[in-house]
Amino acid sequence: MTPFGARVRGLRAAHGLTQRRMARDLHVTPAYLSALEHGRRGRPPPGMVMQICAYFDLIWDEAEDLKRLADLSDPRVVVETAGLNPRATELANLLARHIAALPDHTVAWIIAEIEASLTTGSREPRER
Repeated sequence: MTPFGARVRGLRAAHGLTQRRMARDLHVTPAYLSALEHGRRGRPPPGMVMQICAYFDLIWDEAEDLKRLADLSDPRVVVETAGLNPRATELANLLARHIAALPDHTVAWIIAEIEASLTTGSREPRER
């Protein structure tokens, strides 16, 4: 499941909607909506994201967050490391090889480290 799919599923559940009902209301097939939720489709198109935002009457911050999640929800990621530090290539390969075995808390920690590094510009790991 992608971050976008998880959020849509959560919104749908919070509103007591079935996939079939939501799909009918959005004029898409239930199979398409299921594929979006489960990450069997690529990143959702911007029009679909906006349609879902309107469907749930999301306010600005919620809509922006859903758009951000859609951008981060491509289930078939390619990481280009040519010209980068050899450790970047090592990291990309380790993630590709082992991401399915990583526990959720480790994935959350890696994401937090990357986000903190991008926000602060720091290249040093934070204390755990």
